[in-house]
Amino acid sequence: MEAGKEPESNTTTMRKALLIVNCIILSIGNCAGPLMMRLYFIHGGKRVWFSSWLETGAWPIILLPIACAYFHRSRNQPSSQNKLFFMKPPLFLAAAVIGVLTGLDDYLYAYGVARLPVSTSALIIASQLAFTAGFAFVLVKQKFTSYSINAVFLLTIGAGVLAMHTSGDRPANESNREYVLGFLMTLGASALYGFILPLVELTYKKAKQEISYALVMEIQMVMCLFATGVCTIGMLVNNDFKVIPREAREYKLGETNYYVIAICTAIIWQCFFLGAIGVIFCASSLLSGIIIAVLLPVTEILAVIFYKESFHAEKGVALALSLWGFLSYFYGEIKESKKNKPAEITSVSDRQGSV
Repeated sequence: MEAGKEPESNTTTMRKALLIVNCIILSIGNCAGPLMMRLYFIHGGKRVWFSSWLETGAWPIILLPIACAYFHRSRNQPSSQNKLFFMKPPLFLAAAVIGVLTGLDDYLYAYGVARLPVSTSALIIASQLAFTAGFAFVLVKQKFTSYSINAVFLLTIGAGVLAMHTSGDRPANESNREYVLGFLMTLGASALYGFILPLVELTYKKAKQEISYALVMEIQMVMCLFATGVCTIGMLVNNDFKVIPREAREYKLGETNYYVIAICTAIIWQCFFLGAIGVIFCASSLLSGIIIAVLLPVTEILAVIFYKESFHAEKGVALALSLWGFLSYFYGEIKESKKNKPAEITSVSDRQGSV
């Protein structure tokens, strides 16, 4: 019995460690990504398609961990079984479709960030959790406990509390039409990404091949490749490639800093996307949405520190509600795991007794 338990225990431990790593990666991307994108716009950047391109343009970076995983496997597996890429055509097609949707979402989000303060766009994006929960229920039959429902409710209320002070955040040089359009675009981005997260989970479930973390990285790469393709077409139509060199020369922080900001933005957004689909692989799309939502107040506080945006009492209340919702979700998960353990032990004993 001990020999049978040990591999299962090691697999569970590795999965938990992988979940923690992906949560950290997602946190870095989710908090720093909007701040870097806003930094581009507030100092003279105006190209929305270019900004959306930066969200997925660093996809070749994923080739590095994929190659590392390949060389690691080559030590333990026969060369005939080891491949650089494991993705089969149906999974490739599914990742490509999700990538096209991600490219459209990138544009909607970048347009909103160009028009709205970080704090305002962040609170709108918090509504993504409600969309994620709804689509997860429809697409992957997500089971809700009283704790997960409570978490969704508290995090959504937290976003609503923040919305109470939105009107005072509109930039002085921006028209009402631009502000409303930015609001609607960001809301559209929130709804679309709330659909994409459960769609990724559905892809994992319906894939006719075993999903490993190496394969998750391949899916991430294909998604970002096709999303970048969508944004590249937008840049070509909008003549961004001709304008970027001039925009860099006229950038308020200098030409060198312009390109440094662009490169750092692209790398940070890769952290967000890899972390998001990594959390889905280790847990669920709902947890990925909850982590994105709970980091909202952190992004708000960072915007206050770096961009001198106002911090009202509503933001403090939202922070408390978000932390409460986050703890509620994990407390429920711990209780569920403890409840399921006796059943797992009984089933193992039954199997060994029959042998």
